[in-house]
Amino acid sequence: MLRSRFHGWLLPVLLIAITAATTANAQLNSKFSPDLLSGSTSGNVQVIVQFYNPPSTGDTGLLGLLGGVVKLVLGPIDALLMDVPYSSLTSLASDPNVKYISPDRVLAAHQQSTDIPSAAYTTEPINAPAVWQMGYLGSKVGVAVIDSGITPVSDLGFNGSSLSLSTELVAQLLDSVNEVPPYSNGRIVYSQNFVPGQSDALDHYGHGTLVAGLVAGNGADSTGPQYFRTFRGAAPNANIVNLRVLDENGAGTDSAVINAIGESISLQKTWNIRVINLSLGRAIYESYQLDPLCQAVEKAWKAGIVVVVAAGNDGRNLALNPEGYGTIDSPGNDPYVVTVGAMNTQYTPQISDDIIASYSSKGPTFVDQVVKPDLVAPGNVVTSLEFNGDPLAADNPNFYTWYSFYQQGGEETPSQSYFPMSGTSMAAGVVSGAVADLLQAAPGLTPDQAKALLMVNSDRSYFPPSSSVSDDGITYVANYDVFTVGAGYLDIAKTVGAALVKNGSVPPGTAMSPIATYNASTGDVTAVIDPSALWTQSGPWSASSVYGGRAFLTGDNSAALWGATPIWGNSDPNGFTALWGKTALWGKSSPEAETALWGKTGTGSSAVSLQY
Repeated sequence: MLRSRFHGWLLPVLLIAITAATTANAQLNSKFSPDLLSGSTSGNVQVIVQFYNPPSTGDTGLLGLLGGVVKLVLGPIDALLMDVPYSSLTSLASDPNVKYISPDRVLAAHQQSTDIPSAAYTTEPINAPAVWQMGYLGSKVGVAVIDSGITPVSDLGFNGSSLSLSTELVAQLLDSVNEVPPYSNGRIVYSQNFVPGQSDALDHYGHGTLVAGLVAGNGADSTGPQYFRTFRGAAPNANIVNLRVLDENGAGTDSAVINAIGESISLQKTWNIRVINLSLGRAIYESYQLDPLCQAVEKAWKAGIVVVVAAGNDGRNLALNPEGYGTIDSPGNDPYVVTVGAMNTQYTPQISDDIIASYSSKGPTFVDQVVKPDLVAPGNVVTSLEFNGDPLAADNPNFYTWYSFYQQGGEETPSQSYFPMSGTSMAAGVVSGAVADLLQAAPGLTPDQAKALLMVNSDRSYFPPSSSVSDDGITYVANYDVFTVGAGYLDIAKTVGAALVKNGSVPPGTAMSPIATYNASTGDVTAVIDPSALWTQSGPWSASSVYGGRAFLTGDNSAALWGATPIWGNSDPNGFTALWGKTALWGKSSPEAETALWGKTGTGSSAVSLQY
């Protein structure tokens, strides 16, 4: 009798104990990123440990007891970069102050190629020249270019009469020149290296200088009576803060980028840093609410800096569906930042013949289904800066801009000052420069107000229903929906004009991008607007107005993206079933979709891309 009673009491207790242990293990596992769990389980691993509160002496003491070595303090996100035995990770996660642990992931270069000489238009399609003639050239605005470093060239020097503008405007430009501090050159007002084991911030890869030219090149090497075309960046008088995070191979790490973002925040007042350009990215492994890169860009955004991020170049990746959806890179998946896709300008200054670049990554974002990109801008075979010994130009001999494209009587030989490149990297640089123009015109704008104005005033009037490109026997289809072009094509002249009229009248709230949700019973996809977002307003600021009638059907807080629209619903079963059906993006989560889209990757080897 006693034995029977004992067993009757013991079984529930054992079940409770097993349940509690299972729950505790699940809670601990939730603190690990999926790629960390799928990596090697032996030896040491370099990880980013995020804390709920700044790490205390107790936290660091525990790290020491576990054999961990702190490599860097990542102040912007209350995190540490550390080297720790893999066997100690579970004990580390048991610290109640530990929020999330992820590898110090790798960002690596890749490229889009062309085998034709080119000189596509960059600033004309976004109406930048009209803004310059108003006197807004990004003067006194600092743009932090977090990239492979920048090598000084003439086009990043001080401005003068080379802009061929009025005497009064030239005087204004010269008056805006800053004193040259150490480690600076021309309008590169500050430089710092974050690549471990290296000291200088020069460009040993070529990408950073090219991006800087699209942001702020003044066309010095293509201005004068012997030239019939001048290659300028979108903000030809902006200042550049050069923060090098990528090495001579175009490779970097999360920790380097996070530290550079932190430095941008620290230097914000010194150099009036109002914009950060991130023409780089990697795979998404977790929600943006846990991703350390996303947490860092949000810190900058909330500190008053507009963060512009390349969407990614994975639009031709059909692993999840036949039309390349769900391929946005991190940190472009963060709903705060301005995420930019790339347009092909077809070598003409007008936009009527422009089409989306087939490689431009499409939303919604993996894991969170954020509606991205936010807008699009020129990025295909656009011409920018080359320097003597430029490795990127040397490694891509088929990328060149002939002298005959811009010089009177010029020969059909490659220029030594300019060369073209393609990708959302380029499009992001164009938008960063445009934002500098906007913030010179309306310096009181917050990042959310600037993003809202850019999106509300983008052009979506001419887009075709779809376009396609065939390459190596594969046809890549693009539908001009919110997951492909966002709110539309950047028009900086219209945006600046609206800012000058509406400065201070933008509705309160964030400009967070909506979240797409799928209703399996109705087949509808809706965009859910965060309650804090200004898109909850009616009229011109509503989500349906911002994204256009072909994308949204009804409502302000929850607007239908699918259903009986001209593009989607049953009229396009390929897109519908591919994106939301049984075998596609919707419903998949790490590691299944991660493996399908990015392939098997081990700890710290999630090499994705510098966004050419």
